[in-house]
Amino acid sequence: MKVSHWVFAALIGIMSLVSCSENLSNKGDQLYSEGKFQEAVIEYDNVLKNKPKYVKALYNRGRAYEEMGDFSKAEKDFLAAYAQDTKNTQVLLSLSNIYQKQKNHNSALLYADAATQVPGAPAMAFFMKGRALHQIGSTEDAMKEYSLAIQIDKDFGQAYYYRGMLKIATDRKRSGCEDIRAAIKLDYPDAKPALEKYCK
Repeated sequence: MKVSHWVFAALIGIMSLVSCSENLSNKGDQLYSEGKFQEAVIEYDNVLKNKPKYVKALYNRGRAYEEMGDFSKAEKDFLAAYAQDTKNTQVLLSLSNIYQKQKNHNSALLYADAATQVPGAPAMAFFMKGRALHQIGSTEDAMKEYSLAIQIDKDFGQAYYYRGMLKIATDRKRSGCEDIRAAIKLDYPDAKPALEKYCK
């Protein structure tokens, strides 16, 4: 089961600008928001020529590369951003996500776990840790992380869905189907087919 693309809108929020590179970086952000990822990369390149350690531009260029399917370059930019700011949850979760996409679940777990240690960590950090644990077969630990994500964000439909599917897979069908129903109420798109398949 893959993490749905749309949920990562929660990860992509643009970080605040505090430098003289603001105008160029904003232009890259605008191009990114329009889906013009190659053009956005060019703008971020221009920013990074003068400020090679600028976390926002590194991170957003990495996001553009990720959208273009160039995971190697995305990973490189995320790691460069991480080297400058090891407590940035957006960077940590994007690293976790990129490693999940490459099926490197141990690395995905490493960065998601680091994100959960940041004070005020978002629900997505615990969800991503749960996904990595789920993938490596640590089902009970994964369940705990999904539950923590839900405690932080009661409207996290995807977390209900994955927790429900994990419960169903581990012979807790009734409770699992309750989670699937909760995911349906929260408009998570994969939940209704799962209910029809597993919860009749």
